[in-house]
Amino acid sequence: MIELGIADDVATIVLNAPSTLNALDEQALRDLGRAYDDAEESGVRALILRGEGRAFCAGRDISGVDPRDDDVIGYLGGLVTPLLQRMSRFPAPTFAVAHGACLGVGLGLLVATDVVYVAESAKIGSPFAALGATLDSGGHALFVDRLGAHRTLDLIYTGRLMSGAEAVGAGLFSRVFPDDEVVQATTDAAAAAARGATAAFLASKQLVARIRDERLALWDSVDVENAAQAALSDTDDYREGFAAFQEKRRPEFRGY
Repeated sequence: MIELGIADDVATIVLNAPSTLNALDEQALRDLGRAYDDAEESGVRALILRGEGRAFCAGRDISGVDPRDDDVIGYLGGLVTPLLQRMSRFPAPTFAVAHGACLGVGLGLLVATDVVYVAESAKIGSPFAALGATLDSGGHALFVDRLGAHRTLDLIYTGRLMSGAEAVGAGLFSRVFPDDEVVQATTDAAAAAARGATAAFLASKQLVARIRDERLALWDSVDVENAAQAALSDTDDYREGFAAFQEKRRPEFRGY
């Protein structure tokens, strides 16, 4: 179900269970975590996550779950949350293709990815009203941060799903594309990032995470920026970037 391919310093991880809309059970989550481990060990400089078929990921596979003895904490706290944290710490720029259903854990996979390009067909929201369950996998934090409390609860209470264009317009994700263009657009962006100054990208990735998680104030974030810039000034890519600018040529970054 979880496939990993590597080419030209870019890892592509594919959720390949289209008959279940790429819903994830416990084993699939473990396999997905191993794919990220393998990608990191290979030293790739960018990563793409996408799903096969009509959907990115419809969430948890509950087809065989008995709610009377469901180990919710074991699934969410023991498997999903550590996976999302591991994904968010991946030491290279990460990209996801969101199309069709992007719900529950599937939405969480997008939350844990650096850049999400969204197909017009995407369906994003909280379908849990019909299950007697609640939004999980970071969905509350994403929606409240981008939509505010009222619009978040409107989505939760009604179960209404946002289109790709609506989700991007509301600031949830990066850009929206026609369905037949979104994979190529994501592939092109990941390839460009893989040719870039990876250390500089990671410095920004870490700073953005701190601003989000620690709510850094303006001047505190400026102090962190200054320290990051000073550290980068001792890298090969920093020196190459300056040299290329001064010599009026295209830089050739190595990623360090």
